[in-house]
Amino acid sequence: MSDYWGFELGPIRPPSEAYSLLIRITRNCHWNRCTFCPVYKEREYSRRSVNHIKRDIDSISRYIDQLNTTDSEEEIMEVGTKLYATDPQAYRSALLWFRNGMKSVFLQDADSLIIPPSDIIEILRYLRERFRSIERVTSYARSSTVAKIKDEDIRDFAKAGLNRLHIGMESGSDEVLKRVRKGATKKMHITAGQKVKTAGIELSEYVMPGLGGLKLSRNHAMETADALSQINPDFIRLRPLALPQGKSIFAGFEKCSDLDVMHELRLFIENLDVNDTRIVSDHILNLLPEVDGQLPEDKTAILNVIDQFLNLEPVSQTLYQLGRRIGIFQGLKDLNDAQKMTRVEKIYLSQGVTPENIDAITSQLMQRFI
Repeated sequence: MSDYWGFELGPIRPPSEAYSLLIRITRNCHWNRCTFCPVYKEREYSRRSVNHIKRDIDSISRYIDQLNTTDSEEEIMEVGTKLYATDPQAYRSALLWFRNGMKSVFLQDADSLIIPPSDIIEILRYLRERFRSIERVTSYARSSTVAKIKDEDIRDFAKAGLNRLHIGMESGSDEVLKRVRKGATKKMHITAGQKVKTAGIELSEYVMPGLGGLKLSRNHAMETADALSQINPDFIRLRPLALPQGKSIFAGFEKCSDLDVMHELRLFIENLDVNDTRIVSDHILNLLPEVDGQLPEDKTAILNVIDQFLNLEPVSQTLYQLGRRIGIFQGLKDLNDAQKMTRVEKIYLSQGVTPENIDAITSQLMQRFI
């Protein structure tokens, strides 16, 4: 057995888990072949032992117990000075969680459910025993993994306290999935999604607008909408493809412009047939954060938001794209904010931005968020 290296943190978590305690179950990604994902490249995959994971949990519990003895910010700082010297990473995690109510936990890294089901259940039960305040435990999972897990094991995960799974569908198109080496098929995505829903675990599916490029844009939109309509997840989270300018993710790939992606997104949402599903644009890469609402009741309003952007004249579209990508605009409403518009127009003019070069410019700006 490998030595215990101390409390560990993986590189990423969903935006919705910003205030969750992060507990690392596996290191990196066992698949690690998706052509669009740079996160785990050049990193070795390994599993952590249950005993090591429990030691991480014990460290957090010990620090939380000491933080619970404080009555003021001054006391937190005093206690923290001593604890930080012992294990800085564990203490920072404990303090963040403590200050945010200790309600949720996220299991890292890319596919926690790849470990034996009995280990998952043991970890879940241990977490719940040590922290009675927990209301939600979530994790990333791959469809290829979930599809192979026995139904009774997934039900046992739910009983042990797993509340939500985040699955990167990316696309429901078999052609797109094959070209980007996702290691999953449309059928596999549907099987996995339905298993999760049947077990009573909340399901958050991630979709990547633009992943098929120009040639496969329509196929990507329609097949993804069909797959998700068969699954009926609780959440659909949009994560537009972001690549360095000129980079390709498969042979013949031609990157979609922002306008192309908006047309694709409209087609996708128009063809979704889901019930009580929340569509979410909770990432800075999303051009239109207002594409957010409950389906089916908010579908018309969401489509109207997309149409509002598509119906802007080219210079206004370009100003909005620039303003959004440099972080000044938080949505289409900011086009009516004179102060923000003045700031964006100055940058637009000083940098020589035009409708013809805006996509090249925004591709560079988006590198900060990949």
